Amino acid sequence: MHSKNRIVLLIVLMLFTALGFSLTICIDPGHQKEADLTHEPIAPGSETTKAKVSTGTRGVSTGIPEYVFNLELSFMLRDRLLEEGYDVVMTRESHDVNLSNIERAKIANEANADLCIRVHADYSSDNYLKGFMLIIPSSSSKYTAPIYEESRKAAEKIHASLLQISGIKSLGIRVRDDMTGFNWSEVPVLIFEAGFMSNPEEDVLLSTRDYREKLVEALVTGIADYFLTK
Repeated sequence: MHSKNRIVLLIVLMLFTALGFSLTICIDPGHQKEADLTHEPIAPGSETTKAKVSTGTRGVSTGIPEYVFNLELSFMLRDRLLEEGYDVVMTRESHDVNLSNIERAKIANEANADLCIRVHADYSSDNYLKGFMLIIPSSSSKYTAPIYEESRKAAEKIHASLLQISGIKSLGIRVRDDMTGFNWSEVPVLIFEAGFMSNPEEDVLLSTRDYREKLVEALVTGIADYFLTK
């Protein structure tokens, strides 16, 4: 994080703490050890349903399951956010859980999180495809219109920060209206797709401590930049 921004944010966090307030980040490490393919409503009152928790992908080179990568990166992000003075809520801290996407959204809602970040890696049948992307809820959906603006602002700041990593490739910020975790969310939320585990080179890169640290630092900086605009 840029030193000036960090100092400003630390002062803000100290003032919030003194006044009895805090900034809370909910981190949702995507997937879990065993998928739950029973269905749940995609949105409140909707007759459309989706699997509660899908399988996730696996590293084509490393063999690392996505659910493992997601939790490891989330722990690193949690620790850095705690160092910066945020309160952090994790939807899961182990692989042996069974948490549907509705339940994950409700954890963030009940914590009254100021921002929820859902951590994932990506897959494509095109093994040449690589790069990170951010996914946010839709402005046109009645379920997510109230959280669209803040979700977009947070994604833009995080996207700009990630672009500072040398050699990183961006696939941009994309909007989805069919994500259960978005449609049930009452707080600003985004999905961070860290890269493609189906790309042999990017899969190996995602497994390295150095690259993970760079991703985490960029996320922390982007989060700080977002809150400094509020």
